[in-house]
Amino acid sequence: MFDIAPLFISVRSSLLATVIVFIFGLLFARLFLYSCGKTRWITDVLFTLPMVLPPTVVGFLLLVVFGENGFLGRLLSQFGIKVIFSWQATVLAAVVVSFPLMYRAAKGAMEQVDDTLVWAARTLGMKERQIFIKVLIPEALPGIVAGVVVSFARALGEFGATLMIAGNIPGRTQTIPTAIYFSSASGDMRTATIWVSIITIVSCIVLALLNIRHIHRHAAKRGDFR
Repeated sequence: MFDIAPLFISVRSSLLATVIVFIFGLLFARLFLYSCGKTRWITDVLFTLPMVLPPTVVGFLLLVVFGENGFLGRLLSQFGIKVIFSWQATVLAAVVVSFPLMYRAAKGAMEQVDDTLVWAARTLGMKERQIFIKVLIPEALPGIVAGVVVSFARALGEFGATLMIAGNIPGRTQTIPTAIYFSSASGDMRTATIWVSIITIVSCIVLALLNIRHIHRHAAKRGDFR
């Protein structure tokens, strides 16, 4: 019998991970937007590193940090919280690998905002928090939305880090990518093909929604221009 649980686990963990990286991606992008020199270089390297490291390396590092002998693992265990091989581990892996995409997309979009708008807002007496919410975010919204979409797609397709720290527990931590891998490894090509089709369709829908939004936005701009 075909088990649809990996779909719900993947979508739920990916949505939660996307919400988390959206919030922290925006905050850190704003925090280091005007940084320069060594601070800018260090933060960009640290926040982008999970995007270029092999997923298994990311998973290993998370295992070291959140494992039973890791610093955070021991700290959380004192509160009765165990991350490794839990559903929360799938969210953690998705957050770590998708955060760089959201951070760089948001930071890049904010860097494109005209500085005169920011200075004009300051001249009018707006506080930095108000400028961030009322000026930077609206002006950088297309880039931010793109970051959200690619972050969700990356979280949905995460495999290596998830397998390392969450495992492949059916009905608990088995996501679509791990279901595909273990189904094909066991020779169950029918199940693997079904999951490949499902994740491809979901990804196409997400990208289609992004493209539709861009089409409407460009159409609105042309209408305003006329």
